[in-house]
Amino acid sequence: MVATGDDFRKEDGWEGFASPWILWLPEWPGPCLSGTGGTCRMSTENASAARARRNRILVVDDEPLVTMLIAEALALEGHDVDTARDGQEALDKVSACAYDAILSDLRMPGLDGVGLYRGLDREHPDLLRRIAFVSGTTQPVEYASFLEETGVSVLRKPFAIDDLQQLVQRLLQEGR
Repeated sequence: MVATGDDFRKEDGWEGFASPWILWLPEWPGPCLSGTGGTCRMSTENASAARARRNRILVVDDEPLVTMLIAEALALEGHDVDTARDGQEALDKVSACAYDAILSDLRMPGLDGVGLYRGLDREHPDLLRRIAFVSGTTQPVEYASFLEETGVSVLRKPFAIDDLQQLVQRLLQEGR
């Protein structure tokens, strides 16, 4: 399947991954955190502004490409980003480091997003107002009732980067 100029296509050979889709993004025309050959560098002014507003965000997802996309988008906004592959790894990281916000998938092998939320409720309840889910799950009954019960925000995959950035800003403001 190909849409809008060969930039979104289903790839064969990715059996076992939750989503066998690859999103090909055009080259970013704006400021970069790093580049190749010294051609793409963040200006000193932009770098200073980014350092002044740095927040530490944990991204939890079992899909490496999704994790990379979210982490890169947030890093370009000046955030420090850490990643985890499942809820247990996220809980381990939260115990070792302070995070300003957490973005997590709902459905993951091992400890899923619900398990992560319940673990945070027991061990780090102050983070509950700073977690949101980024998920392609079509809300099976158990997730729908959990989301209704907790009121946690969900950003549906696929999503616009602007929507991701707005969600993170809201989490950061609510957490202060």
